[in-house]
Amino acid sequence: MSDNQLIKGVLDLDPWLEPYSGELVHRQKHFTHWYNQLKSSEGSLSNFASSYKEYGLHANWDTKQITIIEYIPDVQAVSIVGDFNHWDFNSHPLNKVNDYSLWKLTIDTIDGDFAIAHDSRYKIAMKLSSGEIIYRLCPWSQRCTPSTENSLYESRFWNPPLSEQYQFKHPRPAFKDNLGVKIYECHVGISTPNPEVGSYKNFTHNILPIIHQLGYDTIQLMAIMEHAYYASFGYQVTNFFAASSRYGTPDELKELIDTAHKLGIRVLLDVVHSHSSKNVDDGLNMFNGTDHYLFHGGPKGSHDQWDSRLFNYANYETLRFLLSNLKYYLDVYKFDGFRFDGVTSMLYKHHGLGFGFSGDYNEYFNHDWVDNDAINYFMLAHKLMEEIGVEEKFIFTSIAEDVSGMPTLCVPINQGGIGFDYRLSMAIPDMWIKILKHLQDEQWDLGNIIHTLTNRRHGEKCIAYCESHDQALVGDKTIAFWLMDKEMYTNMSVLTENTPVIDRGISLHKLIRLLTFSLGGEGYLNFEGNEFGHPEWLDFPRVGNGESYHYARRQFNLIKDDLLRYKFLFNFDCAMQRLDTNYKVLSSPQAYVSLKHEGDKVVVFERNGLLFIINFNPTQSFPDYKVGVETPGVYKIVLNSDDEQFGGHSRIGETDGEGKPLRFFTNNDSWNNRANSLFIYIPSRTALVLQLEDKV
Repeated sequence: MSDNQLIKGVLDLDPWLEPYSGELVHRQKHFTHWYNQLKSSEGSLSNFASSYKEYGLHANWDTKQITIIEYIPDVQAVSIVGDFNHWDFNSHPLNKVNDYSLWKLTIDTIDGDFAIAHDSRYKIAMKLSSGEIIYRLCPWSQRCTPSTENSLYESRFWNPPLSEQYQFKHPRPAFKDNLGVKIYECHVGISTPNPEVGSYKNFTHNILPIIHQLGYDTIQLMAIMEHAYYASFGYQVTNFFAASSRYGTPDELKELIDTAHKLGIRVLLDVVHSHSSKNVDDGLNMFNGTDHYLFHGGPKGSHDQWDSRLFNYANYETLRFLLSNLKYYLDVYKFDGFRFDGVTSMLYKHHGLGFGFSGDYNEYFNHDWVDNDAINYFMLAHKLMEEIGVEEKFIFTSIAEDVSGMPTLCVPINQGGIGFDYRLSMAIPDMWIKILKHLQDEQWDLGNIIHTLTNRRHGEKCIAYCESHDQALVGDKTIAFWLMDKEMYTNMSVLTENTPVIDRGISLHKLIRLLTFSLGGEGYLNFEGNEFGHPEWLDFPRVGNGESYHYARRQFNLIKDDLLRYKFLFNFDCAMQRLDTNYKVLSSPQAYVSLKHEGDKVVVFERNGLLFIINFNPTQSFPDYKVGVETPGVYKIVLNSDDEQFGGHSRIGETDGEGKPLRFFTNNDSWNNRANSLFIYIPSRTALVLQLEDKV
């Protein structure tokens, strides 16, 4: 294949990339070199990523033998110690297999049974060249739990009887009819109204039905990879192969995912391969006594702002570890894809710190700035998902948390791209918070809002969102809080007056969400609880708050209280999600915006046959407002934010003056560059969505 053929797809999408074709070709060849090398040395990329089946501690149920394999360079001797051998360094030494620092031991049976009991503690002990013996958790450990004796974590040999191991019953749900992805971002531990750590079981039985009722087709699980510090929100990973024990057992997590699949909900893992905790006793840092085990050594291996360690993506064993980690979660837990955290930090040697991306293409193709080894890792990861997907006849999903706007990030590898399916539109929540923080309603710049919502790279799909967990954390404010924090605790009852603050808050909460949902991308994301205006921020137990769990919870009980107004926002979010279910909004081409009237504060646009009319005006309603529409015919309202069930004022009835169902008829008078037009009443702070019922 010629160089031009390697990148033809991305150049067709964006001819402005032509001056950077050399760098794009280099990325493709760098990936091909690694891919071929792994196929040659490991048999296939999938075999390479299946190392989790051999590395670490494993039981053979046929022979009742236990085998341990570890990659440990720069040490003199290695042993496995634990409860089973009274932590004796000399009892079970590993043998060095080859010159590549691979160590191995097979532990025979005792009285015909496993020599190491299920759930018993163990560690890897290593003698350094200095003669010092250090003890560390196994990097490949699939179960780590907090010690009952101190504040440290312990590796556990997770090997329950076969009869107790969860067996998946339901197939992975495929995307239906090319619908867009609708993601519910959630955290198992906070998914309870009680001031405690929520469990996998609680999430399975109490939260999944709510997500299903809302209409989301995907959940994104945060903080699953084990992290010793709960308040890190799961972003300081200590044990990459261990599903967090805080919430329950591995089998209970499997049941959660299988139940989601039963409901038609796909499950993404929020995977943190951008960095690792600096924790030595509980994590990977200084595992073998050096600072460069899987990481860059020296200052290059430290992220100063995150106070964490940075992986060396050019290292063979680092790639084995990380790619195996992905395949492990796909194979063992049946996750349906990944949201990759910290992608911007990985893509650039400067990690995006103090760097304001302007969109200049030189920022994305500068050898001094861009980390091509990290790009290669992403390409290998997506090739791996593709190969597994072919075997399972399933298409996995990947999302990049990237603020830089790296071109080709969300283009398939065979078209010259890096391979992601979606990137998060991180500029959108920033925009909304700035508007709510600094501007009065009359000062909103609709042109700027529409530009931010629609300004995305052609041919590269985006996930739009108004707010994520970032905005819910203490120190920031959710949209509901910015709108209603003065009266959130006093006037959210239907028995109290619908004050101007609450009325405005509920109205704008709906309008902001609908506009973002329908204009912002090819997918949509919401952080749990934000859809119903959760009344409190999120703060994990820590020294600064007296280790309190009061704010580390989501009060789903509020939507079940018929006397509270939270139900109105919940109902609207349900209706909004079903717009995509019924009319395939998100998967359709970008909307055509025919009107953004700064004086009236009215936005009108069409997407996939639906006509969206949104009036942000705080005081003025417009009778017989003329809007343009391309397709002639009879239109009906399919979503009205002013409906009583959404906390509105029901200013638009369901019938006309003659008692007939309310319908709107176009005339052939062109308007705002559309071939036809119609007249409609749009109340203040109201959104209407119309569907063509009959063509003329």
